[in-house]
Amino acid sequence: MNSMTNNQDSKYQSYVKRAWAIYALITIVLIVVLVLFVAQDNEERFFFTIMPAAAAYVFRPTNRYLGKLIFKFTGVSQPSENE
Repeated sequence: MNSMTNNQDSKYQSYVKRAWAIYALITIVLIVVLVLFVAQDNEERFFFTIMPAAAAYVFRPTNRYLGKLIFKFTGVSQPSENE
């Protein structure tokens, strides 16, 4: 039973890492698009480089929300914290 719990915990941690990697990649792609295609001068390029990263940090998803999404898409539930 304990190895099954450890396996589920490791799967969940793997999915959490993947979710954060996807979140970071989406942020980087947004920054690149804004800097290359939207910005018209150096001041806007600087602004579009800094602000999306800051906004992504401020509005980052909570662990509870990520846990719900991971459960919805993979069926792996968040491990209990009672150990």
